[in-house]
Amino acid sequence: MDSCEFRKKGKEMVDYIADYMENIHNRRVIPEVEPGYLKQLLPDTAPEMSEGFDEIMKDVERTIMPGITHWQHPHFHAYFPSGNSYPSILGDMLSDAIGCIGFSWASSPACTELEAITMDWLGKMMGLPKFFLHGSGKGGGVIQGSASECILVTLLAARHHALQERESMSPLFRNATNLPKLVAYCSKLSHSCVEKAGMLGFVHLRQLDVDDNLSLRGNVLEAAIQEDKKLGFIPFYVCATLGTTACCSFDNIAELGEVCVRENIWLHVDAAYAGNALICPEFQHLIKGAENLTSFSCNPNKWMLVNFDCSLLWVRDRLMLTSSMTVDPLYLQHKHEDQTIDLRHWGIPLSRRFRALKLWFVIRSYGVTGLQAYIRKHIKLAQLFETYVKNDARFEVSAPVNMGLVCFRLKGPNSLTKKLNRLINESGQLHMVPALINKNYVIRFALCAENANENDIEFAWKAISAIASTLLARPSVEKSVSEYRTSESDEEERSEETSEEDEEGDNAFMEFDNDIIFDESSTRMRSVMFRRSTFQRMISDPKCYDPKARGFSREGRRRYMSESCSKRNPLSFDEPIFNF
Repeated sequence: MDSCEFRKKGKEMVDYIADYMENIHNRRVIPEVEPGYLKQLLPDTAPEMSEGFDEIMKDVERTIMPGITHWQHPHFHAYFPSGNSYPSILGDMLSDAIGCIGFSWASSPACTELEAITMDWLGKMMGLPKFFLHGSGKGGGVIQGSASECILVTLLAARHHALQERESMSPLFRNATNLPKLVAYCSKLSHSCVEKAGMLGFVHLRQLDVDDNLSLRGNVLEAAIQEDKKLGFIPFYVCATLGTTACCSFDNIAELGEVCVRENIWLHVDAAYAGNALICPEFQHLIKGAENLTSFSCNPNKWMLVNFDCSLLWVRDRLMLTSSMTVDPLYLQHKHEDQTIDLRHWGIPLSRRFRALKLWFVIRSYGVTGLQAYIRKHIKLAQLFETYVKNDARFEVSAPVNMGLVCFRLKGPNSLTKKLNRLINESGQLHMVPALINKNYVIRFALCAENANENDIEFAWKAISAIASTLLARPSVEKSVSEYRTSESDEEERSEETSEEDEEGDNAFMEFDNDIIFDESSTRMRSVMFRRSTFQRMISDPKCYDPKARGFSREGRRRYMSESCSKRNPLSFDEPIFNF
């Protein structure tokens, strides 16, 4: 393809994209294909000879579009928004044309400098502390590929810092000895990428309980830290969340920050979705206590009309980040290193795209007021949907509606809401995904489309209501709901009657002591125990049929564990006391 053909086909592609965006509402939200559908439509081998661009585009519509989930569809309400706008598309188009690889200032000065400028713009728009800005001297911001990458990078940096600090205090304790003792913390509602970061970083991760408002509090973190320190562990990293994936709840940043400062622990805030709302002054109270943060991340590619990938990471001290990431071969060095920053030291990849360009295009095209209006509109529409839910006695709202997300469910057993969600998605009218909040199966209704309006909310609710009416009219469902409502009180009585028996059965598993292991770990362990049949328990745990073992009191177990732990060297982890 030469420049003449590129001009012609480029204009056609722009027309195709514009037509797709304008008419996306005529398409089915989610595809009706089965796994492996595309392999049946495309050849097994690549073409030997070149093919015309027109033929390629015909195959896009024939083979690719039938398998696309249309995230920009006005009736797509799953997950969170996938940022998209014409200025962002054009910015990426120009970035692809320039094709620079911005691993250092010298490799493309504008690529590095525009990234620093736009990061400072966003930091000021969101009301972040000045120490996060490049102009502050010590801190700064960088664009990463995803929130997962932001969390992994900060965890690795915190690990590096903690190991270095420990070694400087006690030179005899080398990294190989200290690494197994490191422990990180997050809430049980944190994104799964935090757990993955812990796995990749070879550190223990504790998922802590939240309060009635689904928020991780300082006293819970403090208790976990003190317990782990008594056992010889080294707390080093906390990942708090502003806007959890399941229900958009908010951890108490102020309380957590006070604990982390007192304990000298790295505090990162994952605000991938809700952090975008900080550009509206009325939401900046959510980062009260931000002066104690070590790092902060937010994704404009979720809720600020910027196409993926564009995750923003700020750190209060760039050296704490770059010291863990710097590898500096001669062929990458340049004469201006003492006057500039080289962003290859701020993350895992060496090669970096010119991602700041699309962010710059979006901010300038919409302006701060335009982006604020977009955020506020989504929140207003979410509140409208919440009103529809509350006005229908069959439904209930399961979590506070703070942003552009509403979690709701049918009153009754979880199976009812699960069936409703399946029927809604199968209808092709809407697309939503579920979550689990306090053991309740809920449906998440997220505002995603840039140009969503009240008509879209009305359409969504009418579709949901109609499908719910059809579901509830089924005789089997009516009977199920009736039995559920009449059995709730009976279930509570049965639970009280069996609680002592369950506790007695638990006594056989001394290593599962709730005073030693709790939060998500204990929940999973208890779940495993309850699923065992009598025969399986007899085979695998014969001590649970020993009358002495079954009568072992909680106080006795506590004393047993205390004595057992005291016999061990708390700094020896050849035989771990417990696993996370």
